[in-house]
Amino acid sequence: MSVRSMAAEVDSASDSGDLSTFGYGQQLRRKIGSYGSFAAGFSFVSILTTVFQLFFFGFGFGGPAFFWTWPIVLIGQLLVALCFAELAARYPISGAIYQWATRLGGRLWGWTAGWLMMVAQVVTLAGAAIALQVVLPPVWSGFQLVPGDSSLTSPTGAANAVVLGVLLLCLTTAVTATGVRLMSVINSVGVTCELVGVALLCVALFAHAERGPAVVLETQGTAGHGYLWSFAVSGLMAAYVLVGFDSAGELSEETRDPRRTTPRTIVRAVLVSGLGGALMLLATLMAAGSVTDGSLGDPARGLPFVLTSRLGDTLGRVFLVDVAIAIAVCTLAIQTAATRMVFSMSRDGVLPFSAGLATVNPRTGTPVRASVLVGVLAAALLLVNVGNPALFTTIASVCIMLLYLAYLMVTLPLLVRRLRGGLPARADEFSLGRWGVVVNVLAVVWGALMAINLGWPRVEVFDPAGGHLYLQWFAPLFLIGTLAVGALAYATRTRRPALAVLALDGAE
Repeated sequence: MSVRSMAAEVDSASDSGDLSTFGYGQQLRRKIGSYGSFAAGFSFVSILTTVFQLFFFGFGFGGPAFFWTWPIVLIGQLLVALCFAELAARYPISGAIYQWATRLGGRLWGWTAGWLMMVAQVVTLAGAAIALQVVLPPVWSGFQLVPGDSSLTSPTGAANAVVLGVLLLCLTTAVTATGVRLMSVINSVGVTCELVGVALLCVALFAHAERGPAVVLETQGTAGHGYLWSFAVSGLMAAYVLVGFDSAGELSEETRDPRRTTPRTIVRAVLVSGLGGALMLLATLMAAGSVTDGSLGDPARGLPFVLTSRLGDTLGRVFLVDVAIAIAVCTLAIQTAATRMVFSMSRDGVLPFSAGLATVNPRTGTPVRASVLVGVLAAALLLVNVGNPALFTTIASVCIMLLYLAYLMVTLPLLVRRLRGGLPARADEFSLGRWGVVVNVLAVVWGALMAINLGWPRVEVFDPAGGHLYLQWFAPLFLIGTLAVGALAYATRTRRPALAVLALDGAE
């Protein structure tokens, strides 16, 4: 046995012993290093996937000046990420949001945060899988398996999106069930392709610039107070994109030296995503053939249209293939994170059928049943897109509000903990030090404002076609429904006696 292998075994044993202080045994396998941990957080955000999907939304409401919503959201989410980084150093446990909220706010509080997060992850998973329809048919018409119009809003396009999405979910379910090493390798390779693709895409678009960077100051004829509302709505695009960086924490029990690795990769995922996304937005605005003809705000055209029209059909398709890779690894990352959330909550006996869902396959070291459940739920949700694409889009949008609420349910009790006596850190742990209270206060304010902004019943966001009042008010209705179903699930949960594993302070 090599010295490196012996050192790895010693480190793994140390990590397992660390986990035991929280009352858990090492069931999952520690195979993820620093880059794999970063890839888990970055691929959930997946700027190449989400910016391609949602560019039209931000531009349609705010014009070129919507660019400035990106750095605003980035700063806000970085504040949240810094709080999460501290918690990842203190509680390196799978089911990050659930575990952190439980230890900071109590069992019911933590369960609610975990439930909201789990629902949001499943819906986000379906939304990511369906994105293949945006890029694959333009690459090759053969990907339009359902004959007819490939537009996502058409009946045949919506049906084909479900077919492609289900096929992708079958693949990601198989990978997540096979083992964390395979998942990490695929994810890391995919993230590398995405990073290279973002860099080359920006270079290519900047090389074809039609105008200077001052374009980001244009508001399409709307200015002053009247523009603030449009600006706030356009900011939802960035809010939809810059989430999921906490997924690095979901894999803490499979990460080597997680107390040191995970906090840094959470922050790094936000910073790299923020920089890459800003460059993509700027490059697109500078290279677009026109910023006034309506194409950039058209759901059927948007950023993909800029690629093919400015870079040529062949090069444009090459970049679209890279986007398809990004969508696949994004879907894989989301399913992995959701699976770990289900596993973590089931291990504590707080979900129905917990005994089965918490089972870890001894051969693969993965919670196979939890992975299959997440995949099946996401695939079932995709069927909504066949009958009512508008409803599916609304559900996918509203679930981001649930993510922000779950984040808020971590940062808020964390602030209370700080004010009551601080958050002591070991010498080798990530800590905000004297800046902790300031960062935490701003993170709470930010999270509350964004949750309100995301859930505000705007007709132009949730019911642009008009005539469906339930769509306009879908955000609060969906939240109430989610909590109601959650209350039923909580009432029928597996009641685990004593719950000694929830040593709420663990190894602080």
